[in-house]
Amino acid sequence: MYFPFATTFAVADRGAVCCRMIEALKAKLGEEVERLQHELNVTLPNEIRKAVELGDLRENSEYKAALERQQFVQARLGQLRQRLSKLSTIDVAQIPADKVGLGSRVTVEDQATKSTEVYNLVFGDSVELEDGHVSMSSPIGRALVGRGLGDLTVLKLPASTRRLKIIQLLTIHDLGQVG
Repeated sequence: MYFPFATTFAVADRGAVCCRMIEALKAKLGEEVERLQHELNVTLPNEIRKAVELGDLRENSEYKAALERQQFVQARLGQLRQRLSKLSTIDVAQIPADKVGLGSRVTVEDQATKSTEVYNLVFGDSVELEDGHVSMSSPIGRALVGRGLGDLTVLKLPASTRRLKIIQLLTIHDLGQVG
């Protein structure tokens, strides 16, 4: 959803916006951890207990399904905890001021078609990617991260390969100074 009156605030306070984005993502992941922890400690043990009461475990599909779900939940919890740990170590001051990184707005020119596109780099865990937002872990995000103004990058896609030139770069730091 677009709120034109909010644009000035968001641009003027991009560092704070980035911090709020990190905190919102941590809260979202924390909620999933709590839900999965409840499932692992309460729901699944009950399902396993009920399945055991049914008798022969070798041919008990409920028992096998509950054990498989338990393994999945444990693996997902490990991934979420690792992601939360990484999010806690992000320091906005460490994001380069002259290279594409988290929160950057990048304008690229396709060298073959001379068309331009604008991308805003966001976390890979962002639930709702808005138009023009790309995850840093997506192919376009990986091709752009760490590049500077004027750099050429190659974007390899399954159907084609694109050569993109960065013609405008606004980092979190630049956007925080616009007012």
